[in-house]
Amino acid sequence: MPIIIPRYEKPKQLKYSNRITVVDGIRFHSKKEADRYGELTYMQKAGEIKHLELQKSFELKVNGVKIGNYRADFYYLDTQNHEWVVEDVKGFHTHVYRIKKKLMLAVHGVRIREV
Repeated sequence: MPIIIPRYEKPKQLKYSNRITVVDGIRFHSKKEADRYGELTYMQKAGEIKHLELQKSFELKVNGVKIGNYRADFYYLDTQNHEWVVEDVKGFHTHVYRIKKKLMLAVHGVRIREV
């Protein structure tokens, strides 16, 4: 009878070498994004920001035609400037992201803050 040796596979390398991280039961696509979440929750407790939302979706329509959606990593109210902030944690700028960033400005008048 032949001896069967189990084959172990290495964990799949993610496309942009990011490391999925879980904080407070929330799954983040990268450690950098998880770290930023920690900073923002601290800022919210200190009263610097309010109404922190994760993964807020914005519809992108041009001339009544839906082009797609943009999903921001974070969305919150900056209490010092009294303005809403759309924030994205970026390690790599894809072509699709660059287009959606321009569409957010053209359609919604929103500049994405990159961290």
